[in-house]
Amino acid sequence: MKTSLETPLQRDYVEGPITEVIEKQTIVPTDALLWAAGASILGSLTLRLLGRIHASLFVGQWAPTFLLLAIYSKLAKSIKTEKF
Repeated sequence: MKTSLETPLQRDYVEGPITEVIEKQTIVPTDALLWAAGASILGSLTLRLLGRIHASLFVGQWAPTFLLLAIYSKLAKSIKTEKF
């Protein structure tokens, strides 16, 4: 019986076969993504100090992408392991 308070995550949901294959092939530890974001920030700062402004902006824009991938990785792991 469904209640009005049931959220979409509480329903039985099965990933498609393509999504499962992609997730199995692209497993990256969250720690590695966080370190990559930090390295991107430090690399951007270094390039800025060296006067390479365009390269600095380019490298600095990688950090949000790495952080977003880390968030996705954490969410995907937590949803798969939770039992409702």
